[in-house]
Amino acid sequence: MISIILIEPENEGNIGAIARAMKNFGLADLVLVNPKCDHLGPEAVKRAKYAQDILKKAKVAKKDYLKKFHTLVATTSHLGTDYNIPRSPIAPSQLASKINVDKKIGILFGREGIGLTNEEIQECDFVVTIPTSKKYPAMNLSHAAAIVFYELFNAVGEDKIGEQIKIADKQTKIQLLKLIAKKLDKMEFATPFKRKTQEMIWKRIIGKSFLTRREAFALMGFFKKLN
Repeated sequence: MISIILIEPENEGNIGAIARAMKNFGLADLVLVNPKCDHLGPEAVKRAKYAQDILKKAKVAKKDYLKKFHTLVATTSHLGTDYNIPRSPIAPSQLASKINVDKKIGILFGREGIGLTNEEIQECDFVVTIPTSKKYPAMNLSHAAAIVFYELFNAVGEDKIGEQIKIADKQTKIQLLKLIAKKLDKMEFATPFKRKTQEMIWKRIIGKSFLTRREAFALMGFFKKLN
């Protein structure tokens, strides 16, 4: 199941427009984390058109709700270099090519003004960005969301989103990362920062790969054999 998660949305019109785009592309689960406006306000309802059912069923939640998801995907227009690991992105089409193997995925969209914070991005498994002109990379929230939704629908179709293949759940990935962390503890690093960087890189690799349960167990077996 794919959930669309808006972090502290500020404009009810954008919420309505996102609900409409969700219905256009076969998505139905909308989560609003600490919203700063009324998602059932007149402008939201007007912009949603025939997607008002999505607004009515939207979940209003605190940030703790994000712990329910196996995989979290951040969206941002603020890119980093390959040295800025948390902001090293993939394109929406790359996300779409993998999305059908995950059972519980949340796609996060940030605030209209500042987007997602670095801390929020670090909590996600990986980052998606839409290629735009360097002269003006920031898009309207609802427009950016619609592009991501289109790529998902175009790649996997309404009937295929979220089906097949048993994927590694959140707890399995946590156990794998703990095992990797134990192996890193036995290694020598020039600085604590370099050791932390290795841990962060492994988290990103595991997040981007959409591991199946079988693959996760195979990796655990491999790391257990390492001295």
